[in-house]
Amino acid sequence: MRTIAEINDKISQKKAVVWTVEELKARVLEKGIPAVTQEVDVVTTGTFEPMESSGAILNLGHTDPPIKIRRCWLDGVPAYSGFGAVDLYLGATEVAEAQDGEEIRERGGGHTIADLIAGKQIHLRAIGQVTDCYPRASFETTLTKDTINQFYLYNPRNLYQNFIVGVNGGDRPLFTYLGPLQPHLGNAVYSNPGAISPLLNDPELQLIGPGTRIFLGGGIGYVAWEGTQHFPKQKRLPNKTPIGPAATLALIGDAKQMNPRWVRGCYFHNYGPSLMLGVGVPLPILNEQVVLHCAVQDQDIVAPIVDFSIPRRVRPTFGLVSYAQLKTGRITLEGKPVRTAPLASIFFARQVALELKQWIESGEFTLTEPVIPLPMDRSFLPQNLWGS
Repeated sequence: MRTIAEINDKISQKKAVVWTVEELKARVLEKGIPAVTQEVDVVTTGTFEPMESSGAILNLGHTDPPIKIRRCWLDGVPAYSGFGAVDLYLGATEVAEAQDGEEIRERGGGHTIADLIAGKQIHLRAIGQVTDCYPRASFETTLTKDTINQFYLYNPRNLYQNFIVGVNGGDRPLFTYLGPLQPHLGNAVYSNPGAISPLLNDPELQLIGPGTRIFLGGGIGYVAWEGTQHFPKQKRLPNKTPIGPAATLALIGDAKQMNPRWVRGCYFHNYGPSLMLGVGVPLPILNEQVVLHCAVQDQDIVAPIVDFSIPRRVRPTFGLVSYAQLKTGRITLEGKPVRTAPLASIFFARQVALELKQWIESGEFTLTEPVIPLPMDRSFLPQNLWGS
């Protein structure tokens, strides 16, 4: 048995033994769980994938004379301004507009966020509500991350504990949040990186909760709350991993400290913009149970194969498939081979876990305990349109 305080003491002395979760999985196969538990202090997990329920809060500072912003565009992307005179929220999937209001679908909030993090200049255009204390009617300028007060990511839903595999059983191409799905089961796309993904290595959420310090976009962030659509009551295998979308996290972190390598705007053809984000979560090795959960392999985790050709909330499925099968590049559906591809970058997910490992080994990053546990009793409530 260890405590987080004891592990942090070893980190501060640069004596902590830190492995990526892939290193732990390999060594468990060699040495067994008891021996590995005695040897390692911290395991690092990571992912790099589109996380569309993300966005940034910005405070611009007051102009002279002051303005109460009611409509605002950052590089043509509308930002929400309904909660403070010069406070803004920029959503990752908000679509850019030209001056005439026409949408520019290839660019959105994720691109603007990434550009700000990269130190680029952003054009601001604002329209104000004229009042006695805020007499200015409009304002235009250029901004960088160094010329605004606060710039931090607040992401309502990141790090799905598991997700789905998308296919298209119809007769025309579909353009989805998983990317293009070819007709007649022409391809299959999965978004979760599998056994290296953070929450699949803590399936009962015993180590992660509000206050947990994490790697977020190349800077330090924290778990803020449960994420939207948090559904820990999803059906689970005997190893406690869920068979579909389950727990999620809301994350927060100072975007001024982030690295553009780990925060990138992206665009899904005929669907819209999003944000690619690198997130890493350290897991303290407190006991053998933690190692048992972290030892889970891709063949022991499954996801549902969902047919997007049926435009309903509940779509038909082709059953479950393991991540080991998905990562071979081929699965078999209805007797035919189907190409598979990950939406997440497995390479960059590994790099996130490796960089976080290096931070901890150097003593730069210590662990925190959750201030409260994440709820495990949330159901998923649909919205039914009565009378429509």
